[in-house]
Amino acid sequence: MKHLILFSLVALLAACNGNKKDFDATGAFESTEVMVSSEATGKIMELNIEEGDRLNAGDVVGYVDSTQLYFRKMQLMAGLRSVDIRKPDIHKQIATLEQQIAVARSEQQRMENLVKAKAGNQKQVDDLVNNIKVLQKQLDAQYSTLDKTKGGADADAESIQYQIMQLDDQLQKSRITNPVTGTVLVKYAETGEVTTAGKPLYKIADIDLLYLRAYVTGDQLSQLKLNQPVHVFADFGDKERREYPGVITWISDKSEFTPKGIQTKDERANLVYAIKIAVKNDGYLKIGQYGETVFN
Repeated sequence: MKHLILFSLVALLAACNGNKKDFDATGAFESTEVMVSSEATGKIMELNIEEGDRLNAGDVVGYVDSTQLYFRKMQLMAGLRSVDIRKPDIHKQIATLEQQIAVARSEQQRMENLVKAKAGNQKQVDDLVNNIKVLQKQLDAQYSTLDKTKGGADADAESIQYQIMQLDDQLQKSRITNPVTGTVLVKYAETGEVTTAGKPLYKIADIDLLYLRAYVTGDQLSQLKLNQPVHVFADFGDKERREYPGVITWISDKSEFTPKGIQTKDERANLVYAIKIAVKNDGYLKIGQYGETVFN
């Protein structure tokens, strides 16, 4: 009887140890993925990438046909030169009248001196004054007309310049520029295909830094805080298990139902909170790979 009781206790302890979990939370590794889409519509002339390629931010990896945009820009630049040629030179066109007024005023001053010396005729002075007034009115009218013509030409030139700037922007967007440093995960388009603005070309992600999206119960939240260091584990088959240092970078403030395939410390918990743990990748970790974490 004693042997039977002892055997039962050993079996119970073994069962308890077998149910004991050696992790605090589980989840899967993910990365910040960027979907790179075309910003132009047309035929893809070049797209020099392959899945697995390492790209730097700012790398030009291809371009969309921009021939018609270029021709349109050349046409606008020719129009801009035409506007500049037709723009009136106000100074040259009013120079004759200004010279006539200057001569008339000089003659007026000479005649006024003669009148003062009682050697001239006042009527000649009055005629000169009236003539200067007429010339001044002609000058003002011509200046106003030329100024309006020049203002209209300047407005036309400004409008054309904005159109050229718009085309420059479209030409720039015809170049396929990689936005972030990372590794190409999926390629959606090929050289020779016709694309449209907004159509995905490839997906890229920085896989040097992955995030373990794990799930914890409400009881565990009190143990966690942002920037807290934790231990992360990943299995690689054949009983090989690697440990990585991790840092908690995000804690959800809303609970959710336990996702399918996720184990928690307390299997009775129906609601869990998502957390993200940043892990530096040594090249072995893969997106979607299962992982575990221990807080202490």
